[in-house]
Amino acid sequence: MTRTPPDHAPLDLFGAPAALPGRRLTGHLARALLADGPGFATRDVDDLVVTLEGILGDRHAGHSRAADSRVPWYPRGTPLRNTRQVSLVAPDELAEIAHRLGLAQIAPEWIGANLVIEGVPRLTGLPPGTRLHFEGGAALVVEGENAPCRHAGAAIAAQTGQEGAELGFAKVAKGLRGLVAWVERAGTLKPGTPISVRVPAQRVWTG
Repeated sequence: MTRTPPDHAPLDLFGAPAALPGRRLTGHLARALLADGPGFATRDVDDLVVTLEGILGDRHAGHSRAADSRVPWYPRGTPLRNTRQVSLVAPDELAEIAHRLGLAQIAPEWIGANLVIEGVPRLTGLPPGTRLHFEGGAALVVEGENAPCRHAGAAIAAQTGQEGAELGFAKVAKGLRGLVAWVERAGTLKPGTPISVRVPAQRVWTG
């Protein structure tokens, strides 16, 4: 059976989608935020210490996490490897979400972001396996897109008074909400420092 790959995917000698080469980009850590309060909102800090368990003192730290609605194929509460230790967002993507909702802004801390990354185009589109190397040696690995949810929408609605944001956020923020990542190498993350972004080679899987 012959499958036609997406129009943008070149073919290799065997008629299969050719691999897109890996790339290296340079970004910038604009803000570092910590979730150490009763809710999931974050606050600015001078730096973040990351260990293999995640961000020191953050409510999402830990080698494991309990299964929730994001992984319905496991019973609720099942212990799983924690690949959601760190939340990353981009200011330009948050601005676009705000525009779609008719809001002046969406602040990263409202939706529990830990890192605000500037200078990386289409941050949410970075593929799983992308590595972010920070000054001083710390490194994160992208797990995937942080799917928008009603919980974040409710936080935006509470901050802005726009009731429609609770349901609207999940609809308009797809592909823009940012990423979740896990710590591959411990270290300290400081705002104002560069980030080396290593995007792996990619091949479209067509089955």
